[in-house]
Amino acid sequence: MRTKHTFRLSPDLALKLADYATRKRVPQAHIVEAALASFLSPDGSERLEGALGRRLDRLVRQVERLERNVTISNEALALFVRFWLTATPSLPDTAQPAAQAKGRERYEGYVEALGRRLAKGRALADEISQELASADEVADEGSDQS
Repeated sequence: MRTKHTFRLSPDLALKLADYATRKRVPQAHIVEAALASFLSPDGSERLEGALGRRLDRLVRQVERLERNVTISNEALALFVRFWLTATPSLPDTAQPAAQAKGRERYEGYVEALGRRLAKGRALADEISQELASADEVADEGSDQS
């Protein structure tokens, strides 16, 4: 048995309700009934909280992954700069123009190589993860044979 209720909706909301009912091919009363049941349901807020919690967990994992990748990039750059500074002697003033020209040429080649690498989808963080995983497998196999 159903109880009849009369209520007024704004024209915009009534239009949305009618459109949704037409698309779903169900009476408007069923949609209103389901919406009220969901809104008044005591576990509705728990479901929403659970969905929000799962979404936040996923976002936290993504941010942690980004943080890890930035840390790897920063350490790789710092290591390169340290190595370059220790391995490269300073040039006399007469050799500076030629070195700058050669440096620009080499930099252009570097940018092109970087562009090709990024276009292929390869990432340093992925390579490091693969290297660590294969090193762990080798270490595990070595300890199994002992």
